[in-house]
Amino acid sequence: MKRFYKDATVTGDGPFGVALDGRPLRTPARVPLAVPTRSLAEAIAGEWQAQGEKIDPRSLPLSGFANAAIDQVAADHAGFAKRLATYAESELIAYRADGPASLLAAQATAWDPWVEWLARRYDVGLTITTGIMHVAQPPATLTRLHAAFAAFTPFQLAPLDPIVTITGSAVLALAVAEGELEAQAAYDIAHVDALWQEQQWGRDPLAEKAEAERRADLDAAIRCLRLLAG
Repeated sequence: MKRFYKDATVTGDGPFGVALDGRPLRTPARVPLAVPTRSLAEAIAGEWQAQGEKIDPRSLPLSGFANAAIDQVAADHAGFAKRLATYAESELIAYRADGPASLLAAQATAWDPWVEWLARRYDVGLTITTGIMHVAQPPATLTRLHAAFAAFTPFQLAPLDPIVTITGSAVLALAVAEGELEAQAAYDIAHVDALWQEQQWGRDPLAEKAEAERRADLDAAIRCLRLLAG
């Protein structure tokens, strides 16, 4: 789509909208786009202001999160929270390799602190296992983490979706949401196995582009969460 406007501006005193040449920006469902914080609205307006002659949807991630929150998550808040919480049933940091020793050490260094954080923050534990066979997590842990996701607003759940899916971890996503982890650390902790492989065999040029895209998606999602904080 060609750019059809000159200026993108923030409107309202809360919730905050975005206007293109004075016309309210709307979601795909034709609902006026309105977000909880001025910081997020200003960043969304900045995305639209930065567009060139043609509009690139990939360069509008914050707008995408707002659209998803309004059009999709708000309509099924409970179901969306439940879907994200189910990642705890196969929690990444609970599944350890059976060798070699250097990989086991790398996993322990990266993941053990977050098992301990979970115990301190939520007073629940994880069942740690070796290999890929599924091991059930304690019901109390699953219930507690489900409640944690259910407490987030639709605007928070929308960016939490890619954070959970990119990291494969409900625990790391909660740590991110609570300001305990930032993008680079969260990505590296979640991909410790891949980083270990790179150290052994070198980087795969074909995988580098996909990794860069995942990192960019994670960066945008975490930025959205921080802008929601004010």
